[in-house]
Amino acid sequence: MDDRFDGTKVTRRRLLRASAGTAAFSTIGVGQAQATASETAGGSQSWLDDRCPEATLEPSMGHCEDASMDGCVDDHPETIELQETVRASLEERYPDAGALVEAGFKPYFDTLDCDADGWSHWINPDYVGDDAMLDPERPESVLVDNESWRSIGVMFIATEDGEAVEPPAVYGDESEPADRCSPWHYHAGLPGRFAWWYYRQAYERDFADGDVRLPCRTPCMMHVWTVDHPDGVYAHGGPPPAYRDREPADDPGFETDAEPGTDELDWDAIPDDLEPEQRPDELAKLVPGL
Repeated sequence: MDDRFDGTKVTRRRLLRASAGTAAFSTIGVGQAQATASETAGGSQSWLDDRCPEATLEPSMGHCEDASMDGCVDDHPETIELQETVRASLEERYPDAGALVEAGFKPYFDTLDCDADGWSHWINPDYVGDDAMLDPERPESVLVDNESWRSIGVMFIATEDGEAVEPPAVYGDESEPADRCSPWHYHAGLPGRFAWWYYRQAYERDFADGDVRLPCRTPCMMHVWTVDHPDGVYAHGGPPPAYRDREPADDPGFETDAEPGTDELDWDAIPDDLEPEQRPDELAKLVPGL
């Protein structure tokens, strides 16, 4: 990860990341999480309390404030421009898993069974921590096909300095809802909340400040797919495998015994120095209900 000074303000979060090295979730953090889980477990409503009235045990999502899909169409000039700009950025800067590793992206599987869906999220803590939104050159997350190891879209996350903020519309304004496209959603279900918690603990080291509580919801997020998708450019779910069929990456781009097109891109395929100390499934054992 390149943390050279580039004129942006040096936040406490950046300093924490720099001092974290590989940003592994240490045994101290695991111990704190175990204690919190034990205190919260209590009964069948584990990890669900008065802080989070809309939280569910099952996967669930909601539209962010002022979000609207009414005006979102694939052939709208703004959609076409955004998709083409994202596609160019992926082709030139982030074409595959190897390029993502070189650019500072980290593996981020936003659901515990993500591998079964055949695609995965990779996240860049620097881009989550800056003040840019809807910037194709600095997408907070890139979506990768696990068979070809190639990038197939991005997931923008509405954050500034790592904290959730209200996202902008892709186009249109609030006065004309039918013409407005703002396809932002958040996750309130336990799997999505756990995934964001995992990212914050493993890569942002929130546990170092004693913060190990599961969030009530994720920040607002939106997908932009650069491969064809039967449900559209902004679809929440991934495209079916047939729509993701691409030539495998020429080279993994990092040291591994796995090969694109032959082996699935998963935790076992990535270098040891890229993997946090605790995988999501290991930390999930601390969360009653998962």
